[in-house]
Amino acid sequence: MSLQLRPYQLAAVEGLRNALRHNYRRIILSSPTGSGKTEMGFEIIRGAQAKGRKVAFIANRIELVKQTCRRLDKAGFAYGVIQGGNTKSPWSSILVCSIQTLHRRGLPEDIDLLVIDEAHSCAGTEAYHHVMVGKPVIGLTATPYSKGLGKHFDSLGGPLFETIVTAARIMDLIEQGFLVSADIWAPGEPDLSGVKITAGDYNEAQLGEAVDKAHLIGDIVTHWFKIANNTPTVCFATNISHSKHIVEQFRKAGVAAEHIDCFTEDEERTEILARVASGETMIISNVGILCEGWDFPACKTLILARPTKSLIRYLQMAGRVLRPYPGKGKATILDHSGSVTRLGFPWGYFGQHLDDGKAQQSTGEAKEKAEPLPKPCPNCSFMKPPRTMICPSCGFEAKAPDNIVVLDGELVPLTKETKGIKGLSEIGRGHVWHQLLFIAREKGYKPGWAKHKYEKVFGNRPTIPEGYEEPCGVLKSWIQSENIRWAKAHKAAS
Repeated sequence: MSLQLRPYQLAAVEGLRNALRHNYRRIILSSPTGSGKTEMGFEIIRGAQAKGRKVAFIANRIELVKQTCRRLDKAGFAYGVIQGGNTKSPWSSILVCSIQTLHRRGLPEDIDLLVIDEAHSCAGTEAYHHVMVGKPVIGLTATPYSKGLGKHFDSLGGPLFETIVTAARIMDLIEQGFLVSADIWAPGEPDLSGVKITAGDYNEAQLGEAVDKAHLIGDIVTHWFKIANNTPTVCFATNISHSKHIVEQFRKAGVAAEHIDCFTEDEERTEILARVASGETMIISNVGILCEGWDFPACKTLILARPTKSLIRYLQMAGRVLRPYPGKGKATILDHSGSVTRLGFPWGYFGQHLDDGKAQQSTGEAKEKAEPLPKPCPNCSFMKPPRTMICPSCGFEAKAPDNIVVLDGELVPLTKETKGIKGLSEIGRGHVWHQLLFIAREKGYKPGWAKHKYEKVFGNRPTIPEGYEEPCGVLKSWIQSENIRWAKAHKAAS
């Protein structure tokens, strides 16, 4: 049986075979979400089967087991399954296996080759380490950035994975038309100044408290109508409660939206995703269950409502909307999490090295950046490529910064007292204005107070529509310094 592979897929398969010929036993195949990693894995399986070898295709979730079975059916393979009560035909030359079941029952001794889906999870899962002993392994992943993916294990007699074969970069596939690019807006982000970092990412409980607020969710709904109205959308929230609140607000606004999580029954899950696929449901919100194994090319818009420092989580979420579809020239990403500002464009990464577990990574992952970070346009919040002075979306031209800022209508040197203003100008006019209005509303100040503070920062009165956004740490610090300065001046005058 022959599979119709693209040129980069054929080259990657040959690269894998060449690595096996050179006695590499555990190999990572790195290729972006939507590039056909499973099909490349199937081609390796086909070749092994032709030589009379038995192969186990291993997944870490039941839905991925089911998805692999559907794809094998479509490709015309005969296979068996080892997964809980669904086990069947365990004598087959191709077995689709759940890692949890293999961990309990053990790997059949006659298996000659392992193909592991979503192999970035192998580093932190001891169950994989046991089944990999003594077997050639090919790991499939779009995100080979897990810390320890190349770490030495005595039980394996070497690194968890010894080498990496890269099929393509996201940008390559965009240029070739196999993926689509995305326009990205960053309308605002929550104040995370009080959220601790746990195991390389934001503390889940504290993060939930920071983002699950009415005005932030309202901002999500407002900007979806403004930028992505009536487009199939997936939203990634911080926790189940946050996801349900987002869905609730979209429904109140008349948008067909649904929530899905790990507690959703299989039958209900199937029905929900069927409504999404048919267009009956416009927005599907979740926490992370759709990060892997969910293929819906028609999905055009991604709402990032979950702040993260995890490169793997970020790229998995972004990959949900980069698949091409008729009439889908570009995807749309609405980043309400600050992830793009922290991690850059999703197509700016190219995994070439496996982390050996020794390097200290602030994100807990082996992060490889090819470009400087993008910045939001201060006028419209469109995420501009690095070093872009004129916004591609609204045409606003950013001026190069210097040591002069506008203060109360006069040009003054940038001193210790005015550094706070420079920091605010970098946040952007829209964010500062909305945060000042938020403070004015909370404190009961007159609207003129917010206008005066805005003018002090930017030198002119605001022309931006009113809105409300919880103030960030930079603005809070500046307001506090203003209050202290006023109190000192008032005391001296008296």
